[in-house]
Amino acid sequence: MKTYLGVDGGGTKSEFLLIDESGRVLAQHSAGSAYYLETGIDALRTLLATGIEATLKQGAVNPEYLEFAFLGLPAYGEDSALLNVLDTAPSPALYQARYRCDNDMVCGWAGALGLRDGINIVAGTGSIAYGEYAQRRARGGGWGELFSDEGSAYWLAREGLTLFSRMSDGRAPKGPLYESLRQAFRLRTDLDICAAVYGPPPMTRSALAGLAPVVAQAARSGDTQARALFGAAAQELAAIVHGVHDRLGVAPDHALPVSYSGGMFHFGDLLLEPFRAALRGEGRAYEFTTPQLSPVAGAVLYAARLAGSPLTPGAIGALTRHLHTGRATS
Repeated sequence: MKTYLGVDGGGTKSEFLLIDESGRVLAQHSAGSAYYLETGIDALRTLLATGIEATLKQGAVNPEYLEFAFLGLPAYGEDSALLNVLDTAPSPALYQARYRCDNDMVCGWAGALGLRDGINIVAGTGSIAYGEYAQRRARGGGWGELFSDEGSAYWLAREGLTLFSRMSDGRAPKGPLYESLRQAFRLRTDLDICAAVYGPPPMTRSALAGLAPVVAQAARSGDTQARALFGAAAQELAAIVHGVHDRLGVAPDHALPVSYSGGMFHFGDLLLEPFRAALRGEGRAYEFTTPQLSPVAGAVLYAARLAGSPLTPGAIGALTRHLHTGRATS
């Protein structure tokens, strides 16, 4: 039996998945952030080495007999000088001829659309879209939190903090978000939020993104200003999809599949409904579809395709069933 390893590196959490060619799950493993811009290259190497070793050991697979692996890494491809460093990061845990690295956006697309032509938008700690059509590839967004990552958890949290400051100043009426953030930070005075965010030490990217659920809870509690932030996030995410659509050269009347992944979509209709609405019109046709598989499952699908032995529909069905049971089998 051929075996495949998939790694979906994330800004907050990284997932490892080992399967065989029949779609049977052999092992699963979770680890921390693979965002090397925050943790450092050495930490990335350690995370990959320990994660790969733990996953292969759990699945009783020797690296020598692993058919192929695909590793999706955040920020991959965004610094040409570091490509070789990132490409060699999984070595010596894996044989270099038997794996390939790319941006984690590929994992989201491969899992959500099952390797079909179309676009997947990722809205997690950051945001990015990736699509394939007629053997063409394109990405959009994902330029980093300082001047991009629109519609992401980091972006939402930052906008929520902006709204808090306006509420505190009296520039906006106070809604549930105001008290929610005061409680989240245990503030004695509103200005103490500056020290909590800016430090020392300053909040990390992932920690700040972790405030997104506070904004979501306020929106569900009737804060119309907080809810409006989700509408704005939906518009930003749709704009990224439109950009990728146009770069792929898709005919306006061709209904291109669009799916989604990432923690922002766990907020359900707060984001999904305005996102679907934002996709309509604009002179483009889309086929909105729920994700078929998770990003880490997409990584193993991509690994099999890179090896020249794509999983059969039956194997993909078996993989889906195994993952839904929540158990790895050996």
